[in-house]
Order: sequence, then structure tokens, then C-alpha cells
Amino acid sequence: MGKLLKYLKPYGWQALVVVAMTAVQALSQLYLPNLMSDIVNRGVVGRDIGFIVRTGLLMLGFTLVVTVCTVIARLFASKTAVGFARDLRRDIFRTVEGFSLAEFDRIGTASLITRSTNDVTQIQNVMVMILSMLLAAPITAAGGIVMALRKDAGLSWLIIVIVVLISAVILGIALKVMPLFKSLQQKVDRVNLVLRENLTGIRVIRAFNKTQYEQQRFDEANKDLTNTSVAAYRWMSLMFPAIMVVLNLATVAVLWFGGRLVDAGTTQVGDLMAFQQYVMQVMFALIMA
Repeated sequence: MGKLLKYLKPYGWQALVVVAMTAVQALSQLYLPNLMSDIVNRGVVGRDIGFIVRTGLLMLGFTLVVTVCTVIARLFASKTAVGFARDLRRDIFRTVEGFSLAEFDRIGTASLITRSTNDVTQIQNVMVMILSMLLAAPITAAGGIVMALRKDAGLSWLIIVIVVLISAVILGIALKVMPLFKSLQQKVDRVNLVLRENLTGIRVIRAFNKTQYEQQRFDEANKDLTNTSVAAYRWMSLMFPAIMVVLNLATVAVLWFGGRLVDAGTTQVGDLMAFQQYVMQVMFALIMA
């Protein structure tokens, strides 16, 4: 990982812009439920139309700040990731050019092609996600927990339960999926190898009437890749429904236990609404992380 991070040095100022814009975006989003709480507690309950309008305009201003910061962060994150991938691809090509014949035989041409093309593209996509989404996750999670506790500390135990459930779902699926994705990379190399051998030796294959045999080889490699992909994404497809179940149960729990606090007069409706929004933000931050 340290070797990859050195490719970010030429784009340090762009990465700093992304970090700054992401921080402003996350903090602005965290402040919106607080304003909504004020509208309900002071504006709606107190029937203060002027306060509702002023606070609503303030919320609109924060929303515009979030939008502008998101666009700028995504733009600079994309530029940084593309430049990062370009430099990495260039150095991989230069390194491969210096390989000995023994190294070529040990690694394999198909694997080298995949490393230089598909893998670099995957790293580029991950870099975009890290710069544009994952940087916001810890700020949103920490800030959401702090703001939720400020609004209603009596429901803090719900946050612990929700965090544990979400973490268990993500960790459980990740433990099943990671070995499959590692195997998937080898299957991709196998398909590339068979296809390259077919294209390179097409004249010999036709001369010895081995077309059907080569088709069978490719079908086997392709089917193996397909089966592994289906198995991996079958597990991945379970993540969203499982998270939605936890999310809906969390909403019900917040309204149920929070409603009792409202009925007892220990909390206000606006604070309960804000608490629910902060719980959702914490959950989505955990999912992004």
C-alpha cells in the first residue's frame, strides 16, 4: 500500500481540496437535522411562521453548500484518480519491459496484461471511492453519534445496537465474499490466457482442426469464471436487503422508544426526528466504510 501511495504525491494539493470539500460537505449535512429539529420545536409548536421561513432558507443554503462541495470533491477526486492510474500504468509497463524470460514464464503473459489494464482500472475506481466517499464516512459517523447524543442521550443504547448489527452483517458477508473475489482474479487470468492462446495460434488450430477443442477449453474457463462470479454476487446481493431490514427495524425502534420519551415529556418531537436522521446518517456512514 505504501508503494501505491507514493503515486499520490504529485496530486497532493488536489487531494487536499477533496479532503476539505468532503469535510465541509459532511459537516453541513450533519447540521441539517439540527435545523429541522429547531423548526419543529420552535416554529411548528410555537406557530412562528417567520422562524420557519428563516430556518428553512438556512437549510436551503446548507443544501446548496453540500451540493457545491460534492461536485467539487467528485471532480478533483476523479482527476486525482485518473492521474494516479496513468502514472501507475506507465511504471508497470516500464517494469514489465525489464523482465527476464524466466519472469515472463513464471508470471504469464495473460496475468501481466490483466495487471496492466483491468487491475489498474479497478484501483482507479477504488481511489475515486476512497477520495469521494470513504473520507466522509468517519466524519459522518463520529459527528452523527455526537449530535444524536446531544439530541437525546436516553436513546444512545440504540446506536450501539444498530452499529453492532450493521457491522455484523457487513463483516459476515465480507468473510464469505473475499475468498471468492480472490479466486475470481485467477479465473479472469485463465480466460485471458485461453483467449490469447487461441488468437495467437489461430492458424495452427485451424490447420490441425482443433477449433472445437479450443472452443471447449474456452467454454470451460468461461463457465468456471461465471460460476465463481455468480457465487460472489449472490452473497453481495444479500447485503442490501439485510441492511434495509436493520434500517427499518432501527426506524421502528427509534419511533417506539422515542415515542415513549415524548409521551413522558422528557424529549421533544423535533429532537426525536433529528435523532432518527442522525441514526440513518451513522448507518450509511458504516455502509460506505
